[in-house]
Amino acid sequence: MSHALHCVVEGKVQGVFFRAFTRDEALRLGLTGWVRNLADGRVEAVARGPEAALAAFKDFLHRGSPMARVDSVHCEAVDDPEEFNDFEIRR
Repeated sequence: MSHALHCVVEGKVQGVFFRAFTRDEALRLGLTGWVRNLADGRVEAVARGPEAALAAFKDFLHRGSPMARVDSVHCEAVDDPEEFNDFEIRR
């Protein structure tokens, strides 16, 4: 069964390859969805996949990319009807 998570990450998460690392980790975990920068400096992601993979994805978001500083991660389960073919970086 597929589940979906909507997450917003705060901290030094833009300009530190956070989106690329997030995409790579999501693909490694077999997740689909997207990640994008927000105008206020946060990063937003939606991921869909098995519950165990989503839990690992959430753990990754707390660590972030090597140059990132993650201050907080807010995730909630969502009923997202959108289907994704892969995990993309959105502009």
